[in-house]
Amino acid sequence: MKLNLKRPIIFFDLETTGVDTSKDRIVEISMAKIMPDGERIVKTRRLNPCMHIPEESTAVHGITDDDVKDCPTFAQVAKSLEQFIRGCDFGGFNSNRFDLPVLVEEFLRVGIDVDFKRRKFIDVQNIFHKKEQRTLVAAYKFYCDKDLDEAHSAEADTLATYEVLLAQLERYPDLDNDVDMLAEYSSRGETVDYAGRIVYNDKGEEVFGFGKYRGRSVCEVFRTEPSYYSWMMNGDFPLYTKKVITELRFREKNKS
Repeated sequence: MKLNLKRPIIFFDLETTGVDTSKDRIVEISMAKIMPDGERIVKTRRLNPCMHIPEESTAVHGITDDDVKDCPTFAQVAKSLEQFIRGCDFGGFNSNRFDLPVLVEEFLRVGIDVDFKRRKFIDVQNIFHKKEQRTLVAAYKFYCDKDLDEAHSAEADTLATYEVLLAQLERYPDLDNDVDMLAEYSSRGETVDYAGRIVYNDKGEEVFGFGKYRGRSVCEVFRTEPSYYSWMMNGDFPLYTKKVITELRFREKNKS
């Protein structure tokens, strides 16, 4: 089987310095670009995160400071990476909640505002959890009947994720071989930013997804309590979240 694609899709996986999407950095990135004709282009490289890789993170992916000390930084590869992913949809395992937000933050730090708004995102983990409730290693064994011997190697995880999705399409007749449908099915809900701080309500309005104003309109809160916007901008929130609330704030100002 091959995916029914209208445009290329990139399956990707990141190994990072930690799990904080707003602070941690990429130390290894692997991308498998699947073309509509089935051609597969795989690119994997390690990056110098310009910060210490904590020992607990090294225990997961096996990458140390010495391993990446002579590697390029994200800033040095950002332009070529943006060209590689331009016009593509995306797929990953837990990518909607982790890998994608981390990647967006890395681009914003170096001043490259990649437009992901028109792209579709398939999170294979969400499909798996809705169907079977397992991990990637178990998913690979369950769907592909193979052992994932190099788990937490970015390239092994990337290629395994792609194989799992193909196997899921074979197994579940109700899953359409269509990127739009798969992206919708694998989403956990409509978020405005990737971190889930700002979400859409059932009326399509942007509301807070956290804190004391959870469920309340972002624009309404900023109108009645402008200091809340300042608090968020000065707080420890992802750069993309700050970008979103700034766009919402200016949108409201332009209406008046």
